Amino acid sequence: MEKKSKTPWPTKAVMEQIYNMHLWGGHTFDFYSGEGSHEPKIITPYIETVITFLKSHKKPLVVCDLGCGDFNIGKHLIKFTKTYIAIDIVDSLIKRNKKLFKADNLEFHCINIAIDELPNADCIILRQVLQHLSNAEIKSILKKIHYYKYIILTEHIPLGDFIPNKDIISGQGIRLKHDSGVDLLKPPFNLKINCAKQLTTYYLDRPNKSQIITILYELP
Repeated sequence: MEKKSKTPWPTKAVMEQIYNMHLWGGHTFDFYSGEGSHEPKIITPYIETVITFLKSHKKPLVVCDLGCGDFNIGKHLIKFTKTYIAIDIVDSLIKRNKKLFKADNLEFHCINIAIDELPNADCIILRQVLQHLSNAEIKSILKKIHYYKYIILTEHIPLGDFIPNKDIISGQGIRLKHDSGVDLLKPPFNLKINCAKQLTTYYLDRPNKSQIITILYELP
């Protein structure tokens, strides 16, 4: 008997369920974007490095944070930008963020980044977002962000050699359990860049040896 393929939920419904059921943990929080957005050993070096990059520009950058989550990280970056545009697909999360975080140069928008038009910006932040999305959704996003000047990309990937970009159904899980991870420079994405610089690396031993890496891409 032929095995039926799993019918994927719409990404918006999946992400709403993740936050509503606290599938990334943080049961004492109203919204919680996971350990990768809260563990000091992970986020402190990231925040420091991204701030250094932002401060290196004489003219402050317009930054668009695609998948801003509970904003535990973005809140540290606002004052180093001309405008900080924070985007997420979960409407209730964006409404909550608007109430909690306020600055003259801060905007929140509820947008499906795979479908909707994206704001103009100098720099895109994608922190552990693509790893949850299907290859089709990643391709759709890349079509819209290839004209930005910088991408700061964070992904959780295996340690050592692995087959990149195995396809998944968008959701809570990531490619790590398939011994894979997102690499935008490899097929089927083949992102064209001028240069790349690895900003941070955090190593994990459980459940398998892996790493959370942040790479700065400068685009043509």
